Amino acid sequence: MIYTVTLNPALDKTVEIPGFTVDSVNRITTMRTDPGGKGINVSKVISKLGGTSIAGGILGGATGKAILAALEEMGLKGEFHFAEGETRTNLKVVDREGRTNTDINEPGLRVSEEILSKVLGELLGKIGEKDIVVLSGSLPGGAPKDTYLTWVKACRGKGAKVILDADGELLAEGLKGSPYLVKPNNHELSRIMGRTLETKEDMVQAAKKLMVQYGIGKMVVSLGGDGALYITGEATIYAEGLKVPVGSTVGAGDSVVAALAFAEETGMSLEDTVRLSTATGAANVMCSGTQAAEYEVIRELMPKVVYRYC
Repeated sequence: MIYTVTLNPALDKTVEIPGFTVDSVNRITTMRTDPGGKGINVSKVISKLGGTSIAGGILGGATGKAILAALEEMGLKGEFHFAEGETRTNLKVVDREGRTNTDINEPGLRVSEEILSKVLGELLGKIGEKDIVVLSGSLPGGAPKDTYLTWVKACRGKGAKVILDADGELLAEGLKGSPYLVKPNNHELSRIMGRTLETKEDMVQAAKKLMVQYGIGKMVVSLGGDGALYITGEATIYAEGLKVPVGSTVGAGDSVVAALAFAEETGMSLEDTVRLSTATGAANVMCSGTQAAEYEVIRELMPKVVYRYC
């Protein structure tokens, strides 16, 4: 089973504003809301791929109840702990005329270490050696910076494979727990290394160094629209980015993580993993908001994926 963990979920409100202008009156032409947060986004995409997952984490208030109801309506299984306070609502402003996507994110709940320990304990009571745990996204207020380090080590202790998708200090700390797979982008990888990585060769060398240093099994380095690098102990593949019409870039990275988790659970080869994850990321870019692309779109894109061994 795949378990996704979203410790700081959100209700994502996506609005389209043609000619969005700062310090001016802007008028919304279309609007949609989606249950969000990186782990929740991963679960939505896994479902479209034909897989199953259990989404968990921390919710609060009426917004949290609305998220849980939306997940149930989608047929997704959610096992969340409710805490005091209100789950955040994040605003995504899409301006197709200006070709911009602007995120305005609320800080979210504040939680105690006692709540975090309780949620972790519940997760550890369910997972085993054949399971995959996806830890992704920001942390709620009050959570220690080494939360992902603690969770990675605990889940690994149960024999589960851990996929980590985080940024900044959260990623740097989480690496120390030796996750099975991590998915930084090129900028995040550069920050970890303390220098700008200019070329794909630099990124591959940096990734391999971190994999050896921390005992990481696999690393996927996202290059945005330019594709991604897939690095294992045995091989490295560069996949070009697919050129598709952009609906929203929000959640594109989460869709790639979903495909990686699904591919791992089903035992796909590296080549098939590259095709699926590249196509899944591109298909979700074509959608509005953080809705998940239909599998038919993903399947049509897979033969168009171009990749090569490095």
